[in-house]
Amino acid sequence: MSNTMSTNTNTTVKTARKKRVDRNHIIYELRVNGGNYIGVTAKTESTVLKSVRARAAKHFYRAKKEDKNWSLCIALRELTSKDEIEILVHEIVRGKAEAHKREVQLRRQINPTLNTDIRGDALTA
Repeated sequence: MSNTMSTNTNTTVKTARKKRVDRNHIIYELRVNGGNYIGVTAKTESTVLKSVRARAAKHFYRAKKEDKNWSLCIALRELTSKDEIEILVHEIVRGKAEAHKREVQLRRQINPTLNTDIRGDALTA
């Protein structure tokens, strides 16, 4: 029996890939039962519309499964299918920070009725 220790010198260590900061983001509007919601999501699917549909489906799922008392969730619970959600794409913006800035601007202009989280909406001097 041998007591020697063998080491593999051909091992490659993978480093975590740096997360992209210039990814496309989509500013979208969901219309539900006469109300509207403005949101932003990353383009994660092959097309812009598929990405927004996936995000709308997540909103719908959370509304049905979680007990959130947010305006959007309350409105979505009244629907029988996620297909009843009307989806509009407002803009595609490069970069997360820029997309969130633009989303706030659009919320100020449009005044959506179903947005509960309105951080950044108050105008500051």
